[in-house]
Amino acid sequence: MIRIDCPYCGPRDEVEFAYRGDATVRRPSADAPADAFYDYVYTRRNPRGWHVEWWHHAAGCRQFLKVVRHTMTHEVRQVAPATTVVDVPSE
Repeated sequence: MIRIDCPYCGPRDEVEFAYRGDATVRRPSADAPADAFYDYVYTRRNPRGWHVEWWHHAAGCRQFLKVVRHTMTHEVRQVAPATTVVDVPSE
């Protein structure tokens, strides 16, 4: 079980949260070609190591959070509000 330290509610089990995807993906500009939008919607990386993810505290404060999590060990290094800029740690 992953423990996520919600900045609003404190430490909670992952069952209270919903994983919402990769927080590093950026939407293409409106004048971008169709291929850029295809990649934005359908093409995803499968990173190994530290990764920034969106999580939604669905059974708590209902806030969206950025979580820095190691994809192999599931260690959570940082949890921040959605508007906060977070850095991916080096291995």
